Amino acid sequence: MNSDAQRELIPRDDTLQMIGALNDLQTKLAAAAERYQLLDDTGQVPAAPSYAELLQHASEAQALSHDVVQLTLEFARSAHSTNRVGSTVLAHLAAAATMSSHAVPNFAETAENALFLPRSSRPTDRQYRDNRMVIDHATARAYLRRTSESLRDAVQELNAHLDFHRFFPAQTRQQSPATPPPRPSARHR
Repeated sequence: MNSDAQRELIPRDDTLQMIGALNDLQTKLAAAAERYQLLDDTGQVPAAPSYAELLQHASEAQALSHDVVQLTLEFARSAHSTNRVGSTVLAHLAAAATMSSHAVPNFAETAENALFLPRSSRPTDRQYRDNRMVIDHATARAYLRRTSESLRDAVQELNAHLDFHRFFPAQTRQQSPATPPPRPSARHR
């Protein structure tokens, strides 16, 4: 058994736990990207978009981003992050942490622009704010989707790593045969 390759292995239980956490987070991010909507049924910005609802998008995205950053931090602190597979997984997690953090300000900008829509006196001002809101909101949703994709890529790396485990069956401790207990001496005193 190649000891260098074996040192590269992330323990199976740790790998499975990480895959589970990443899958859960990936699902939440993808669902949020689909659930957060700005446009009405006609495909237009509502006349009076809800500031509170749009700010809720930012708040939930921030909570998701916190989870991504925390998971990335925990993995970065582990000994596994320094081996070949771990560093690849960490690169995907780092990208996910960055992208998730970019979603939050875009959602917040959307909400802020919603506050100023009723105050827009000229149609061109209203059109500018509508367009800005659509761009910011779509950008934020795209960041959530890309974050989810980066987590998916990390999961794929870890799944491939699990396949690699097949070549190195669980190491059983090969203990040297125990020395038999000393036999009673044939001599008696």
